[in-house]
Amino acid sequence: MTAMNWMRDPTAETTSVKRARLKPPPSLTGKTVGLFDIGKTRTDEFFNQVETRLHERGIKTQRVGKPTNAKVATAENLANISAEVDVVIIGLSD
Repeated sequence: MTAMNWMRDPTAETTSVKRARLKPPPSLTGKTVGLFDIGKTRTDEFFNQVETRLHERGIKTQRVGKPTNAKVATAENLANISAEVDVVIIGLSD
């Protein structure tokens, strides 16, 4: 497979794991987009803008995430999020 079909898992594993990339949905219509805040400064400001744009298009959003960037998301946290939303946008930058 080409590099475009694989992604690196950004969780805190001791060795890098490659997982097959999931095919994105053809449309966000009827989907809930999770806005995953990893706890970085000003991520909320970025997601406020993203959320506004998605709502303008009639796309439902849900804020999800972890409390601080100093801790990894737990397996339980990730499982709960995946049960609640269809697609996730992760805020990774300062």
